[in-house]
Amino acid sequence: MIRIPQAFARGTVEREGEAGAAWLAELPGIVDELLARWGCVPDGEVLHGGVGVVVPVRRQGGEAAVLKVSFPHPGNVHEPDAFAAWGGRGAVLLYERDVDRFAMLLERARTTTLAERADNEEIVTVAARIGRRLAVPAPPGLPRLRERAGHWEAELRRDAAELPHTMPRRVVAAAVATVRELGPLQPDTLLHGDLHARNILRADREPWLAVDPKGYAGDLAYDGGTLLKSRLPALLEAGGDLRRSVHRLLDVFAEAAEVERERARRWAQFHAVQAAFHGRRHGFRIARGGPRLAQLTALADHLAKVLQEFPDKSAR
Repeated sequence: MIRIPQAFARGTVEREGEAGAAWLAELPGIVDELLARWGCVPDGEVLHGGVGVVVPVRRQGGEAAVLKVSFPHPGNVHEPDAFAAWGGRGAVLLYERDVDRFAMLLERARTTTLAERADNEEIVTVAARIGRRLAVPAPPGLPRLRERAGHWEAELRRDAAELPHTMPRRVVAAAVATVRELGPLQPDTLLHGDLHARNILRADREPWLAVDPKGYAGDLAYDGGTLLKSRLPALLEAGGDLRRSVHRLLDVFAEAAEVERERARRWAQFHAVQAAFHGRRHGFRIARGGPRLAQLTALADHLAKVLQEFPDKSAR
């Protein structure tokens, strides 16, 4: 039986409570059952993300793969649907799936992530080009982000009224306007849904392949917000003019993803405001409380302000 990483077990129980503990107790048996059914043997240390374990395996014939088993959660339902739609185009291949077990047998990529590259512009360019490749017609049954616009607006208004923050009223109003004006008009395009550098891995079949999609249908510019938000700590570490750096990465993303820059800016600003409120209400996966959480929420506030501004040509 596999040994469940302690950090993963602790995080699952903290997030899911008794349901998480019960699932963890069953997880080794679930993995053994799937290994037997799909004719695989373990081939390395058990890895994990935020919501699932990843077991390196060898298939019959010696082919390398990974078995991924996720905690049963609505947010994990459509991951295999996205992989199936892409068929290996810009993402790892799906070999097998078990809907009830929230499990997949996937092509094995390397453990090196795009986040380990040093150049922010290179990171954004690679991620944006992959996002463009993944932007294919969405199959029926996937969640349409346009249907969440009303919920987003209500959530933003409630959080602005209930939570302390440092964002000026105009900054929150800009995010609400984005949801009202762009939210209902999104196309039926398949998105990654959580596009950031840690979800893009070095591979052998292609230089880089995406993993851990949400499987949403919507505006490709929406994914730029997730990506840009994830680069903020690296931009701060690099120093320099943050406003200039953020708007430069917007230029890079829009060009590489082939989307309108203004749509990318507006969605990125919405993501920053949403993250600022989410952090205060729920914490972040990497910080549930304390000084680190306060730092991250303050950074999200600042990013939301920077993205609400329209830079002149000298700032880009």
